[in-house]
Amino acid sequence: MPEIPLDFWDYVIFASFFLMLGGVGYWAGRGEQASSQDYFLAGRKLPWYVVGGSFIASNISSEHFIGMIGSAVVFGVCVSLMEWANVVTFSLLIWLFIPFLLSSRVFTIPEFLEKRFSLAVRQCFAVVTVLSNVVAFLATVLYGGGLALQSMFGWSLWFSIIALGIVAGVWAIYGGLSSVAWTDLLTVVVMIAGGVLVSVLGLQALAGEDGNLLDGFRVMIERNQATSGPWAEAVAQQREHLTDQETYNRLSLFQSPTHAITPAISLIPLILSVSIWYNVLNQFMIQRVLGAKDAYHARMGIVLAGWVKVFFPLISVLPGMVLFALHPEIMLRPWDEVKPAADQGYVSLIQSLVPIGLRGLLLAALFGAIQSTINSVLNSTSTILTLDIYRRLLVPSASDRHLVRVGVITSTVVLIIAIVLGGFVGELGGSLFEYAQSLYAFFAPPFAALFLLGIGWRRINSAGALATIVTGFALGIGLKLYLSVSPEAPAWLFPFWNQAALNWIVCIVVCIAVSLATPPPRAEQVTEQLTFHWSKLALSEGLGTHWYGSVVTWWGLFVVAMLILFVTFSGIVF
Repeated sequence: MPEIPLDFWDYVIFASFFLMLGGVGYWAGRGEQASSQDYFLAGRKLPWYVVGGSFIASNISSEHFIGMIGSAVVFGVCVSLMEWANVVTFSLLIWLFIPFLLSSRVFTIPEFLEKRFSLAVRQCFAVVTVLSNVVAFLATVLYGGGLALQSMFGWSLWFSIIALGIVAGVWAIYGGLSSVAWTDLLTVVVMIAGGVLVSVLGLQALAGEDGNLLDGFRVMIERNQATSGPWAEAVAQQREHLTDQETYNRLSLFQSPTHAITPAISLIPLILSVSIWYNVLNQFMIQRVLGAKDAYHARMGIVLAGWVKVFFPLISVLPGMVLFALHPEIMLRPWDEVKPAADQGYVSLIQSLVPIGLRGLLLAALFGAIQSTINSVLNSTSTILTLDIYRRLLVPSASDRHLVRVGVITSTVVLIIAIVLGGFVGELGGSLFEYAQSLYAFFAPPFAALFLLGIGWRRINSAGALATIVTGFALGIGLKLYLSVSPEAPAWLFPFWNQAALNWIVCIVVCIAVSLATPPPRAEQVTEQLTFHWSKLALSEGLGTHWYGSVVTWWGLFVVAMLILFVTFSGIVF
């Protein structure tokens, strides 16, 4: 990546951010090692704005600021679909999953799966979660952040990754979820401020000295339509890598079935697989919901997170489209050079657009995103290793203080492993964002299938769940091997969205077939805390007392805003 010149005030801003982060982390983590509930679930006392802020901060990391912006340079606005499609999952969270999971009073999702299915299902999910946390999240985030540190200070990549891991992981180890959640709230404010600054400066650069932001937006839209000049030439040169159609619309969310990252044909199965797994079953995301004060704070937190998702492409996708408008020559390179060059987009924009003195804020935003994800993943991985593996299998009688000590140790060990793996992510090549997304598409389908069927249909049993896990991962590995040795395979099978959709559908069929062919679950496995009993589900509780603070009001506006965006970028308007 290009080096970023910094001056005294950049260092002051950057250092001030980390000092503030340290102060918040220390304040929030005081006394949190007193009990396992305090350490792993923040004593179930997080307010809605912390739940929502932490939920978003945990989700945003280097693959967004670096990888997602890079993908937007190449593919255009369709990358936003990965953010905006969350309207479905967030709505399910607000109206179904939150009241359901809070009533179960569990610490972890694996704990819930044992109650609903069996110990074997719990341990399978726990092990896979730990693996995915380390490989798909921590290693990716550390690598992306290491690249940015390398460009800032000229450090070696390995030293950058090690330094970042130590600095970012300290608060998760010290104060548990409480430190993580409150530092996340500060981080998300800085991330949004820094991201908006890049977008504003980018649009101003397109508008010229005499133009305004609206003029810059018009120029950005016009050039991304790619109807003339080097922009049309860039899209034409790479068309075979972008679409199987005669033309490619960079301003449409909905792309062809063979699109590399967002084939629209797989959108619904993807929401019910990857999105459910990521936002509901993923411990490092759902943990702050389980730590909320009550149902209202949990629900309102997700509503807040939803509103951030509405606007988030302004700082994760729009800069990539601005960069394409400014430098279409990125897409005129040979294809194997396009994605690595595009991944340098965020740092390039900082270097070319942001004046010295303000670059420290942008770098604080990037590293805030990185440290928040590292903290959250470390805390959740430690929770699962401690409660679902160590206590459940090795020391059932362990005291609270003993469990907290084990949590501290496991956090440290996991961080060391992730640092080592992070140094090798770059050897895999390709886009950082696509690497992360392809791993999500591999891990998600079997567990999303058995979870959705398990809570919705009391006939689903442990045998069906185990068969689904084995089938899902066998099929996922089989597809990867088949595509690696069969270049003549159907083009629609190469996009990882399509692989996830196919895998999820097969898992649904297997789970139902095996469950029906084997004895039904025991009565204690299908209680109202473990399966949906619609008449007893507290759907109307925790909605707020006044219309202006009501979950219903703000959720309804959130859905309307998302629908407007879907229509605007459906290929009809542009």
